[in-house]
Amino acid sequence: MAAILLVEDDPSVRTGLELALTRQGHSVTACATGEEGLEHARARRPEIVILDVMLPGVDGFEVCRRVRRTDQMPIILLTARSDNLDVVIGLEAGADDYVIKPVEPAVLDARIRAVLRRAVGGAGDRSTYGDLVIDRGALRVSRAGADVHLTPTELRLLLELTRHPGQVLSRRHLLREVWDHGYAGDSRLVDATVQRLRAKVEADASAPAFIQTVRGFGYRFVAS
Repeated sequence: MAAILLVEDDPSVRTGLELALTRQGHSVTACATGEEGLEHARARRPEIVILDVMLPGVDGFEVCRRVRRTDQMPIILLTARSDNLDVVIGLEAGADDYVIKPVEPAVLDARIRAVLRRAVGGAGDRSTYGDLVIDRGALRVSRAGADVHLTPTELRLLLELTRHPGQVLSRRHLLREVWDHGYAGDSRLVDATVQRLRAKVEADASAPAFIQTVRGFGYRFVAS
């Protein structure tokens, strides 16, 4: 069971998802505006946020950005379309995944459980790559002695890349291993999360030393 914050302005969608997720065993706090969502996120500290993109007032993108300034709690976006900039903007704002409306509750529940599984640690070893230190047992990352605050998805992606140093991992492989998507899915999830991860672990994200792009294939981690 997860403590979920659901932010959705459509009353019928909000009520339907709240009931469905409650039946799945989750504890759901539902609200209708971005402002309410931010207040509940600060006060209740949910395990995960389900966030509609199109909200009155403060929209879902801005809610996502504000949450990310202080917290790394997982965020799943609800968006009405998959073929426009909404998805890209949301992922760049810090979302971990997205679900297209109309939402199938079983699909959303599966995505929630997949995101929450990403915080589970692996073998308790500690690796050092230059000034980057990854403690897999403690699920902590530091660079130049300072803690690096990663979302569960960013952390899972870094752990997967560093499990295979020097090996090119395809976007399909990363979608399967990091997002638990059993299909080719959307490469934008991978690309946007790599971009955010580089901004946190690379000295110069525009010239990455660790996470390198292999054009036409995917990404590899270089243990420099």
